[in-house]
Amino acid sequence: MTKEFAIPPVDFSGGSTAGANFQQRRAPAPPFQPRRPSSVSSSIPFMSFDAASAAASAPAGPFGGTIASSSSFGGGGGYASFEDEEPLLDELGIHPDQIWKKTRSILNPFRVNKTVHKDSDLSGPIFLYLALCLFQLLAGKIQFGVILGWVVVSSIFLYIVFNMLAGRNGNLNLHTCTSLVGYSLLPVVMLSAVSLFVPQGAGPVRFVIAAAFVLWATRACSNLVVSLADGGEEHRGLISYACFLIYTLFSLLVIF
Repeated sequence: MTKEFAIPPVDFSGGSTAGANFQQRRAPAPPFQPRRPSSVSSSIPFMSFDAASAAASAPAGPFGGTIASSSSFGGGGGYASFEDEEPLLDELGIHPDQIWKKTRSILNPFRVNKTVHKDSDLSGPIFLYLALCLFQLLAGKIQFGVILGWVVVSSIFLYIVFNMLAGRNGNLNLHTCTSLVGYSLLPVVMLSAVSLFVPQGAGPVRFVIAAAFVLWATRACSNLVVSLADGGEEHRGLISYACFLIYTLFSLLVIF
């Protein structure tokens, strides 16, 4: 015996009540809109669009500086002034006038001005190193790493030799040795430039020119070491021999 279930009638007529409920379910919800504050506080400088008021209300910096307003400049551009800033070369420790004075003092090997070399630097030696590498490159020799390595080894060699000779009285540091070796490299740089115009077949001529420039560099470097370091006068011969070996190696790079 089967049971009969009572099925409620379904209304497909689309009445007004069902249509209204359907549209109410399908209607999209409005997007979320946060509440905006009624007013913006003008006491915060960086929230204000008035540059003059922001600069006036800004506190002083840790070094006593203040933010300059746009009205302090001639125009309305608001660009900062760099008149009080130090030159970029001075901030990097590069002084072209001192480099020129030290380089010019090497030009006279018999009268080297030791006063300008008391303040050692590496800007001039780096410039002379790059000049020597450039002239060697023009000669078809790529020796950037070799020359840089020899400059470092030569500076350490001269530093060790002098301090072993002077003992406890030696006051020549490695930075000063590097500066002196680098500036005294000027004759070798000139030899490299002159060798570009000397033919390779003229062997004796190249050796004679190289010997003259090596003696020049040796004289300049030994005079500077002896005059700047204490106790150098007693060992002038050995110091000159060490400088002669250093610049002979550099000249061999040039003539061969």
